[in-house]
Amino acid sequence: MAATFSEQHAPRGLAGDARRDPAHDGWPGESRAGERLARNLGYLSFVLGAGALLAPRTLARLIGVREHAVLMRAIGLREILSGVGILGARRPAGWMKSRVAGDAMDLTLLGVGLRAGNPQRGRTIAAVAAVAGIMALDMLASRQLSRGRPRSVAPGATLLKNGRIALTKAIAVNATAEQCYDAWRDFERLPRFMKHLEEVRMTGENRSHWVARGPGGLRVEWDAETTADIPNTQISWRSLPGATVENEGSVSFEPGPAGRGTLVRVNLQYRPPVGSAGSIVARLFGEEPTMQIPEDLRRFKRLVETGEIPTIEGQPHGRRSALGRTFQRMPQP
Repeated sequence: MAATFSEQHAPRGLAGDARRDPAHDGWPGESRAGERLARNLGYLSFVLGAGALLAPRTLARLIGVREHAVLMRAIGLREILSGVGILGARRPAGWMKSRVAGDAMDLTLLGVGLRAGNPQRGRTIAAVAAVAGIMALDMLASRQLSRGRPRSVAPGATLLKNGRIALTKAIAVNATAEQCYDAWRDFERLPRFMKHLEEVRMTGENRSHWVARGPGGLRVEWDAETTADIPNTQISWRSLPGATVENEGSVSFEPGPAGRGTLVRVNLQYRPPVGSAGSIVARLFGEEPTMQIPEDLRRFKRLVETGEIPTIEGQPHGRRSALGRTFQRMPQP
């Protein structure tokens, strides 16, 4: 059977209660303070961008990292484009969110300079603190400019009134419900097809500990409990209090199209750790659930149907770009 992949969205009636503020035709926001802060950050983008473009090696020495002129100039160009967007756009909330994503990239790159063998590690620590402070201001401006507007969520997801993001994805698998259930119920082997997961460890009869990769390779951990386990039919779970990423959901195993195979359907609700800005950063790094789950389901389908997951790891590749070669040469922490 040639099973087909289908995605079904959560009902539109669940959308959040945020509404656009009709009093603002220009920059939506809670107050003019958001506009002033965004403009100042736009000017800061020009200053930082000019410094990175004109003196990339000097800037690299100043922040205690190796001198990568190409990378520094790329960062400078990004900063200048952000400044142009913030100061020139009628509604720059999106540009402010892109600055948050850029800040996350900068923190990831600076993390390389925090290795123990770096003689300029003190300068890098100071640079990390400065970027983290700027990121906090960027997030504040983004939040103020977006106040009164529906928050941005990825296609295929729905923003709920409680601030969570909900999504539903499904795939038809040419296997029995029992086979699909058995493959999913073995939680400790979920990383076989859920590539963002590093480890799932059972800690009790219905309790488990999860370790995942977040944006920029950051590790995210949480504890969860299984709230329902109906053999060959459904598995439900929810995170325990204190989880970095609050989430709950279920996976169901239903008769497939025309009574053939099994339709595996995942329903998930989660709260991004830093709101919609965090969701945008995660999307940039490919670590956002709306991007992960369809890929996970496709790998699950291949695993259940064939017993293995095709991979291109270890295969030869073409010549890397200049930026790619720069990243490849960078020492690992």
